[in-house]
Amino acid sequence: MKVEPNVGKKVLVKRAAKGAGLGLFADELIEKGDYIIDYVGEILPNAQCENHPGKYLFEVGDHFTIDGSSRKNIARYINHACKPNAEVEIEDGEINIYAIQKIVPGDEITYDYGKEYFNEFIKPLGCCCKTCLHKK
Repeated sequence: MKVEPNVGKKVLVKRAAKGAGLGLFADELIEKGDYIIDYVGEILPNAQCENHPGKYLFEVGDHFTIDGSSRKNIARYINHACKPNAEVEIEDGEINIYAIQKIVPGDEITYDYGKEYFNEFIKPLGCCCKTCLHKK
């Protein structure tokens, strides 16, 4: 179990958009394709997660899920966006986050949480990503 994430770029945790709580922000220029950080936590068998109340569960395959709820996992502060600037790659059981476009210092780092998570946790409350807030 990894508790401390590998951080490829300097990032900051700070207040995000209204309603989104905290977020992870670039503290240096991040170029498209750059590795940013990995998502870490306790590795649990998927069967154990069926009724787990946590929101920071990240399935890494058919058998295992990472519980990223520890505050040491600063990647947990990456918020959802409908038009994200980063993406997740699962590589050898690790969850790595890469930039899919240039991210300048001060920009919030975001990725798409996926349809299932979106429908269960975000849609009922309303999406707070920059794209959706501009539509309101």
